[in-house]
Amino acid sequence: MEREIIIMTTAPKKRMTNERDFVPDPNYVAADPEKEKLLLDLACMITNRIKAKLTHSVKTEDPEYWMLDELLTKEEVKFMFSFEKTRVGYKPEVLAKKNNMTLEETQKMIDHLCWIGLIEMNRENPENEKQYNVPIFVPGSAEFMMMNDELTTAHPKLATFFNLMTQMPLEPVTPMVPLGGGGIGMHVIPVEKAIEHVNQSVSVEHLSHWLDKYDKYAISQCTCRRQQEMRGEGSGEINGEFCIGVGDMAEYQVDRGRARYVSYDEVLEILKRGERHGFVHQITNIDGEGKIVGICNCAPGVCNALRTSQLYNTPNLSRSAYRAHVEKEKCVACGKCVEVCPVGAAKLGQKLCTSLGAIQYPTTLLPDETEWGEDHWNPDYRETSKINCYDTGTAPCKTACPAHLAVQGYVKMASEGRFMDALKLIKQDNPLPAVCGAICNRRCEDACTRGKIDQPIAIDEIKKYIAAQELNAETRFVPLCEKDDGGMWSDEYKIAIVGAGPAGLSAAYYLRMHGYPVTVFEKESRAGGMLLNGIPSFRLEKDIIEAEIDVLREMGVEFKYNVEIGKDTTIPALRSEGYKAFYIAIGAQGGRKTGVPGEDANGVQTGVEFLRKANNEALRHGLEGDVVVIGGGNVAVDVARTAVRLTEGKVTMLCLESEKEMPAAADEVLEAKEEDITVMNGWGPKEILTENGNVTGVVFKKCLSVKDVDGKFNPQYDENETITVPCKNVLLSIGQSIEWGKLLEGTKVELNRNNTAKADPVTLQTADPDIFVGGDVYTGPRFAIDAIAAGRIVEDSINRFVHPGQSMTINRDLRHFIELNKDDVVLEEFDTAKRQVPGHKQGDPKATFNDMRLAFTDEQVRTEAKRCLGCGATFVDLNKCIGCGLCTTRCEFDAIHLQRDLPDASRMYRCEDKIKAILPYAAKRKLKILFKKKSK
Repeated sequence: MEREIIIMTTAPKKRMTNERDFVPDPNYVAADPEKEKLLLDLACMITNRIKAKLTHSVKTEDPEYWMLDELLTKEEVKFMFSFEKTRVGYKPEVLAKKNNMTLEETQKMIDHLCWIGLIEMNRENPENEKQYNVPIFVPGSAEFMMMNDELTTAHPKLATFFNLMTQMPLEPVTPMVPLGGGGIGMHVIPVEKAIEHVNQSVSVEHLSHWLDKYDKYAISQCTCRRQQEMRGEGSGEINGEFCIGVGDMAEYQVDRGRARYVSYDEVLEILKRGERHGFVHQITNIDGEGKIVGICNCAPGVCNALRTSQLYNTPNLSRSAYRAHVEKEKCVACGKCVEVCPVGAAKLGQKLCTSLGAIQYPTTLLPDETEWGEDHWNPDYRETSKINCYDTGTAPCKTACPAHLAVQGYVKMASEGRFMDALKLIKQDNPLPAVCGAICNRRCEDACTRGKIDQPIAIDEIKKYIAAQELNAETRFVPLCEKDDGGMWSDEYKIAIVGAGPAGLSAAYYLRMHGYPVTVFEKESRAGGMLLNGIPSFRLEKDIIEAEIDVLREMGVEFKYNVEIGKDTTIPALRSEGYKAFYIAIGAQGGRKTGVPGEDANGVQTGVEFLRKANNEALRHGLEGDVVVIGGGNVAVDVARTAVRLTEGKVTMLCLESEKEMPAAADEVLEAKEEDITVMNGWGPKEILTENGNVTGVVFKKCLSVKDVDGKFNPQYDENETITVPCKNVLLSIGQSIEWGKLLEGTKVELNRNNTAKADPVTLQTADPDIFVGGDVYTGPRFAIDAIAAGRIVEDSINRFVHPGQSMTINRDLRHFIELNKDDVVLEEFDTAKRQVPGHKQGDPKATFNDMRLAFTDEQVRTEAKRCLGCGATFVDLNKCIGCGLCTTRCEFDAIHLQRDLPDASRMYRCEDKIKAILPYAAKRKLKILFKKKSK
């Protein structure tokens, strides 16, 4: 009778595994009682569960029984008993004799059971001839079966079986497992470069030792990625060729048709690529000191070995002999080690002392001297997002930046003259650094701790200097583009991006960097969006935009111009062309009006419309007469400064807010005033005066307050206090609107009352699952850096969405950071140099649309960079660290190293000796716990 698999969405009450469990049919009756008995005996022989094996207590509801029952005939079960016990090899001639079968019949049976994965081949005999054995389930036959796509398709329960066989045998013994894992499963082996200069290292800790030991290598798909994909619990680490079989295992997998041979050099490249993508190297740990069967490149979000040690909070199951240590003085809190840490051992904290001294960061409790039960497990470890930062906070610059750039990192590199390294570091989080260097609203500087002393670090000017390398084709940085297992995704996974503004360009960059075929559809004749059409050249020169778009072209991003989605083609039509996902990032390109009388008169236009004309040279004869600009934001300043270049008349800018409340950046308002633009605060429009359909002036009323007591926009006026400003042109810059056109026709995308798209706040996925949104169309009008940050977020979402079996949320890095308490910082010494000020080009700024601002000189950059206080640093929880060494591959400051703290962790045990390994450690642990109780 067929059993039922019930998908559980929450953790079971008793077994806190947070996994999908098998629920047996209570009315189950075996169709063949003899087969049932044989299967129960076979299950007891193979199972990893010590208690079940010793007491012969496997039941029909246990996974060992129901999986074998589904896979094997009674004749095959009987043949399996020829092996008598696990991991003992027999030649085909011996098996034939045991079963009274011909050699041909025996080999046929062997081949079929090998194809399934329930028996394994090796050549561990003097004659070096093939022999066969029954492996344990994990590591062993459960994995071999998961490699077989035909088998898993026919028997999807295998995914649940593999998952349970990873956890159930370990549940009772995890706290008692000694360093080295006790021959239980997998064993982390560090990145070789991280330990090659460690004098105390031993051969078995080096990947090269194991590669040199064997002469055959094969590459196959990852069973853990396959398992979690089948269970719908993938975390974005897409399956492919990741697992390296060595020696006899390589031959076995190739013979089964589950792998292909690769060369030594190919193996090295696979290992290096795994390190680039943040995968942990692990070797099998069940054959003793002298043998492994493979090297895995394990994805932290799905790897059964890493997941199990995280679930039970018992890192001894898999950790290496090493742990990562940070040289705090060298660390610059770039956070790249934190991003790659597979177990969350590395987190950002603060380097600066407080009034109570240096902050002491906690370490995770381990079972070494503690009674361990379900209350110490961590069943939700994958459901919660990655924790990047301690609650006490880290560097304010990184926290305040919407894209969370490694500010301390690139500032430090700049102080050392490492400008190309700095550019590479910036572009890990911001693919448009030159654009941002010109127009960023500098929230990092607003938050800078140095501002508590004198003036904040000129972070944006430093970034601008670094990013200038993008303008030269010979010095710009073009990232390597590849998917996790190398190469590029086929057109089966092509992605459409609608809109070539900052959000769309950012998404295209990250998607292409991870190997996707990306097409950007833009309704204008060139890319850039509001960067191109809404920002004047005296703030962002067009060659800067074009240079950074050239990088995307060089990466292989395709641009299709003069294509308006909803008019020239549609999203349903693009779906039929094979596009798997859509990112809508058209920005807020429309203007808004105030609703006062007279807005329809000649001479009135929105600021956005005016800037578009100016940027596209549609205003060939400029403006005639005086100009009034209504609005107080950065866009209003851009409008006013553009207008002053296009009229011989006077330009006056009026807004509701007081001078201190103005949303425009103070330096930009100052630049406007320096260009003879009159700025009047605290006035709102009441009426636009006209004569014969033409503007003659604007009546303004006094604004008493802009927001109510709850902080909501609710301006209050004195209607009796008014002024009249004569003019011939009125430019309305009070906000932007989203112009959807017919873009959403044929979709299920829903809109909010303010016309923004409704989407999940974490994934940016809309009601139409293949459509994602970001930038202004989701948040409403914001800044370029906000849109750029959204582009990186959506890459993770789209990557997960286009591959079946991936969860949109499991093990997701939400990049949440907390600002340290700047009011409780004690500084003993710091560089006392004053903030550097960039120069300006000679000439009248009103006479040109060129950017008159100069970049820092090399000397200014170095001087300014040394003013940084170095607020943040990484801190490693040594009790959680598993010594993989991936953190060392990300550090560009020589600040984090592996130390051989736990030499016993390199001891490798035979599976058959695990009780001998566990019992002595368990006894010592028990004594420690008793002593600890008595000492209380």
